[in-house]
Amino acid sequence: MKFAFIGAGAVGGFYGALLARKGHEVSFVARGAHRDAIARDGLRVDGPLGDFTVKVRAESDPARLGAADVVVLAVKTYDNATAIPMIRPLMGPNTVVLSLQNGVDSAEEIAAVIGEPSTLGGSTYIATAIEAPGFIRQTGTHKRIVFGEYFGARDRVSDRVQRIADAMLEAGIDAEPVADARAAVWEKFTYLAPFAAFTGASRLPIGPLWADDETRPMFIEAVSEVRRVAAAHGIPLAPDHLDKLNTYVAKLPPSTRSSLLIDLSQGKRIEVEALQGSVVRRGRKTGVPTPIMATLYSVLKPHVNGRTD
Repeated sequence: MKFAFIGAGAVGGFYGALLARKGHEVSFVARGAHRDAIARDGLRVDGPLGDFTVKVRAESDPARLGAADVVVLAVKTYDNATAIPMIRPLMGPNTVVLSLQNGVDSAEEIAAVIGEPSTLGGSTYIATAIEAPGFIRQTGTHKRIVFGEYFGARDRVSDRVQRIADAMLEAGIDAEPVADARAAVWEKFTYLAPFAAFTGASRLPIGPLWADDETRPMFIEAVSEVRRVAAAHGIPLAPDHLDKLNTYVAKLPPSTRSSLLIDLSQGKRIEVEALQGSVVRRGRKTGVPTPIMATLYSVLKPHVNGRTD
């Protein structure tokens, strides 16, 4: 199967490397020193599941790569204005596009460019980082992708989703094909948007926040705000979703930081618009109050473009 990844960073680079190691034809749309290092030396991955290097194509111009069977969008959401148009040169008559981005807006943004029939939605759970140009380090053992159809019929796992999942599973990726990707995407969003908001606004990891008797109930209520926004959009979340989420957060290592907090501390751009901003805008559109998320959004929004000094 031919895969093209838009973005060769910690997420796309890792998954693409696993697929390439298994023999799939994998290429990347990348830029700068990272692209140059991959093109020259290959893409190196080190981590608890093994160290290896794969030789793959990396180009800044997607037109040089040709049509793929599967295009995976794996850049930060704030790059979508330039990244999504790069999908077009990679499209063939049967190409499908899978977003692994944070937030709940990506599938709709992709579909606006290439059409709903070619668009899949998904979420990923992974702990990786770019160690150096051309070098990705896996910092945990998670490598899970939950994905499926986002538009149209969603009564069963489609054949095309199953084929992609089979290729991923064979490559060592914990792929979970689902009939309706909307629930999977929103389940992650209901946790990630508040988690990133609280850790980012406080500049603290989850431990002291969850241990505080005032902050913990506010965190849970923020999750409930996002759940009510999901319900207003007709998203079918499981009845025990909130209980499972509370258990999950309670078991996190106290030092766990959101990627938004990490980017914020490094003076980088942050995904505040795709996370907290999306909650607030969707809440206003559907008439659902989101006072906690709106407050945290207003605190984080001035840092959207990172350090300016």
